[in-house]
Amino acid sequence: MRIFAPILLALLALLAACGRPALYSQESFVFGTRVEVLVWGAPEVKAREAAAEVLREFDRMHRTYHPWQPSEMTALNDVLLAGQPHEVTPEFAAYILDARNFSAQSEYLFDPGIGRLIELWGFHDDTFKPSLPDPAKLAALIAAHPSIREIEVAGTKVSLRGQPDGAVALDFGGYLKGVALDRAAAILRRHGIANALINIGGNVMALGSKGETPWRVGIQHPRLAGPLATLELRDGEAIGTSGDYQRYFDLDGKRYCHLIDPRTGWPSGGTQAVTVLIPSGFGGGKAGMWSDAASKPLFIGGQDWRRLADQLGLTQALRVDADGRIEMTDAMRARVKLESTP
Repeated sequence: MRIFAPILLALLALLAACGRPALYSQESFVFGTRVEVLVWGAPEVKAREAAAEVLREFDRMHRTYHPWQPSEMTALNDVLLAGQPHEVTPEFAAYILDARNFSAQSEYLFDPGIGRLIELWGFHDDTFKPSLPDPAKLAALIAAHPSIREIEVAGTKVSLRGQPDGAVALDFGGYLKGVALDRAAAILRRHGIANALINIGGNVMALGSKGETPWRVGIQHPRLAGPLATLELRDGEAIGTSGDYQRYFDLDGKRYCHLIDPRTGWPSGGTQAVTVLIPSGFGGGKAGMWSDAASKPLFIGGQDWRRLADQLGLTQALRVDADGRIEMTDAMRARVKLESTP
């Protein structure tokens, strides 16, 4: 699921500085988006090896859990559709349990079990056609109430609780990029990299700092080019945004985005963007995962976002509503510098 993109600031100036640059960068295109690994102050050979391993791991995760190209994910969904149990890897089983647990905490507003709905709305594609789903098919899916809560995991065996109705399918689009951030941080630390920035299409995690200054990132403006706000990331922090401005289509003057409300089966409205800032070590060392997944229920929850943030233990969050009004928690207001208003 491609979501927003925080903007990394002043990097070209650093690369152009006199002498040997202290910043090393590797880029790739994975998870359907631009991915960048920046390493500060390490020998180039060491930085290159560490960044290359990170990008290889991203590619493996992307191919393994792709929601519509042949993958372990599609193999599981095909078997669930037939109502049969399926053996998965220990890693995959752990991810399902982790995503199911977070989904329950979010009142199932974040629900990776609605893959069929996402597909029906046309978002299992790299391009989006401006058309509504078949009404009968949509009504049938909505009536079935698909949810990850229907998926059972016993060791490495995955199955459905009841009889198959063709409604439940997994899609890790709102979860996997965050998990990948946590994996990247572990890989970099294992290589002895203390200062780095990992950016997966706007889901960003910082390690250490950039020399004498913190890593500085921007929060994408949901309607204009450039940043809405900027802030400095501290060691181990992660930031993520859900927005209606990258994966969407317009039809008859209305915007339909990829963020589907599991309660209604329709794209969520009422919000342009939600950004969450997750402290180091949050969720048992899963700051990356939380930065990806936690913005979804706040986005879908709309005006109820503050209650949901409190329920999830999130103290640093920013919301831009459908009319462009900016709302923030006090802790987030203390961290950001607004660059423009919607």
